[in-house]
Amino acid sequence: MATNDETTFESEDQLDLSPPKKWATGLPAVGSSLQHVIGQAGLIRGTKALLKVNQQRGFDCPSCAWPDPDDHRAKAEFCENGAKAIASETTKRKITAEFFQEHSLSDLLEQSDAWHEAQGRLCEPVIKRAGSDHYEPISWEESFTLIAKELKALDDPNEGIFYTSGRTSNEAAFLYQLMVRHFGTNNLPDCSNMCHESSGAAMNAAVGIGKGTVSLDDIHAADTIISIGQNPGTNHPRMLSSLEQAVENGAKIIAVNPLKEAGLLAFAHPQKVSGLLGKATPLTSQYLQIKPNGDHALLRAIAKTWKEWEDEGESIFDHDFIQKHTAGIEDYLRAVEASTWPQLLEDCGILREEIETLARTILRGQKRLITCWAMGLTQHKNAVVTIREICNLHLLIGAVGREGAGLCPVRGHSNVQGDRTMGIYEKMPPPFHDKLDEVFEFKSPRASGHDTVMAIQAMHRGDAKVFLGMGGNFLQASPDTSFTAEALRKCRLTCQVSTKLNRSHLITGETALILPCLGRSDVDLGTSGPQFITCENSMGIVQASRGSLEPISDQLKSEPAIIAGIASALIGDTPTISWKKLAENYDEIRSLIEKVIPGFDDFNSKARQDGGFYLPNGAKKRTWKTQNAKANFSPSPVETLKVAKDHLILQTLRSHDQYNTTVYGMDDRYRGIGHARRIIFLNPQDMKAHGLKPTQSVDITSHWKGDQRHAKNFQAIPYDIPQGSAAAYFPEANALVPVDSTADTSNTPTSKGIEISISPAE
Repeated sequence: MATNDETTFESEDQLDLSPPKKWATGLPAVGSSLQHVIGQAGLIRGTKALLKVNQQRGFDCPSCAWPDPDDHRAKAEFCENGAKAIASETTKRKITAEFFQEHSLSDLLEQSDAWHEAQGRLCEPVIKRAGSDHYEPISWEESFTLIAKELKALDDPNEGIFYTSGRTSNEAAFLYQLMVRHFGTNNLPDCSNMCHESSGAAMNAAVGIGKGTVSLDDIHAADTIISIGQNPGTNHPRMLSSLEQAVENGAKIIAVNPLKEAGLLAFAHPQKVSGLLGKATPLTSQYLQIKPNGDHALLRAIAKTWKEWEDEGESIFDHDFIQKHTAGIEDYLRAVEASTWPQLLEDCGILREEIETLARTILRGQKRLITCWAMGLTQHKNAVVTIREICNLHLLIGAVGREGAGLCPVRGHSNVQGDRTMGIYEKMPPPFHDKLDEVFEFKSPRASGHDTVMAIQAMHRGDAKVFLGMGGNFLQASPDTSFTAEALRKCRLTCQVSTKLNRSHLITGETALILPCLGRSDVDLGTSGPQFITCENSMGIVQASRGSLEPISDQLKSEPAIIAGIASALIGDTPTISWKKLAENYDEIRSLIEKVIPGFDDFNSKARQDGGFYLPNGAKKRTWKTQNAKANFSPSPVETLKVAKDHLILQTLRSHDQYNTTVYGMDDRYRGIGHARRIIFLNPQDMKAHGLKPTQSVDITSHWKGDQRHAKNFQAIPYDIPQGSAAAYFPEANALVPVDSTADTSNTPTSKGIEISISPAE
């Protein structure tokens, strides 16, 4: 089987190369932020928004999930990419019915993702009717009636797919899952399935909770912070100021990443005069450019080093903690003993001397170790066992549940953690369903639903016929772009709840709807007065978000109002649910959340507290909510991805001019790429071996179980990256990710471990 990339456009491509940067942020970030905000929203509207973002009486940034300080907020509590997200949402540009009269779907498909993003906010509900190539206006009531009609016509509720992005608020997410389960299915795939699902699977088994076990204060108090498989300079830049403070407090930061990234090297704080003048604080004391998929081997090598030192008489392990709080140490240490040095060093590509330096660094001071990671770990076949190995290291030295120590999976989207807490998950545990039964007097379905990969496959088989997306850009976020496009086209109805135009609006079912919603920055004037929502960040803090800007169109509805409108048409009111009442006053939704979800006692009062409140986190108190009530070691053997001779391992990544699938522009300032996105980073020796010259156009082929997928006309860029590896931007490179190449246990697409070959472009 051969699959070709459908999105080979790049009309704006005029590649401009410059040397990669040695530090992040500073004056260029300020200039870029102002350019985007003033250019999109205008000086007055844009400034008003920026002064409210991440403030205690303001709104939560729609970008990353890095937490805000508990005790104080800077006047500019945002980063460059946050400013771009605000500029995008607060833009004065509008997409009206006239836009869709002028542009057919076929025409729009020829434009780039950056062009789509630049067109403005969606302003009214529109429909693409069967056989048409244009969207046209439709009323809200007709939209709700159509969705309900199509869902009721399904032979089985499990033929419906209900997707959620991380932008959706807690209130909307709870209402959404309630509607879906009342309808009769657990088909609630979400963006977590494609990013941190591996973290949740690993951490729940190891320490009994699937989210971070640290606070910002812990970051500042740490002795050692390992940043592995993440790039905070682009993906969550506000983390850089926390890392800077940790360094100033004496912490050592260790970076583990195949590519040299500016945001891990040094940080020029844009709110300090020195930072504006380009004086950067060095962040990383040791930078390990690991082979792709060599992380488990490196982590195991640290454990092996410690065990050898312990056997030689040094006091390395926290035996009191291990005896009192853990299980499985004997099996784990046997697995460590069985791992051989030659194989570990070959698999990770790091010198033993470097590993010993890192191992010794962690043991300094009070062994206050924090490990931070993101999709560089979670999107491999062995992702779950790799993250379990992080947990193993922390358990060996008792670096969980005490000051300055713990586990820190860094979530990407602003409320992706909250959505999961609210029940956006295809296999919620029985107590959650029991509470739904008790509070709402219906039988919540217990059978596991479809995650994202399963949903794509079900649509492709014809086993799912209606797709409803609550935010996001499902097509571009998913693996195997052509396969996913075919799956969506087989649906009877696809419906997207969105703020901006994206490619998922153009690859549709027989009938398609776009329902425009309010953004975080928009005032939400419900019939009972102004409403606010809540979000949960990476560290389990729930806080209020209040929009402050006049919406760009009077036809926009909030996400809770849209869900309530669909639910009213689909299910109708029940003895325990008045959908309209819930949409009119979000306090009513929060009162229901309080009854169902642990940790939300007195939710309405706590949500009104400045700074919000922390959810319970057993691991912080060394209470392990695992089956055996212990923190568990994992003895899994080390296995790494092996590819054929002359093949490479490709990872997908973001440019600095995008957030998730939203492309704000065509530049990647930190990596020295200008005006281009269809590029592939390669080791210079690999380029020489393949007879390639810098900027030469190449075709990329991925290999999986005898099948091939193709992406054409990428420009080859020599880069500081280990031999045998390659990197390219998503969503352009998502076409190369096989839909059924997924992580064990979590079923997350292996977007960081793709076997490819390259050849000169045809």
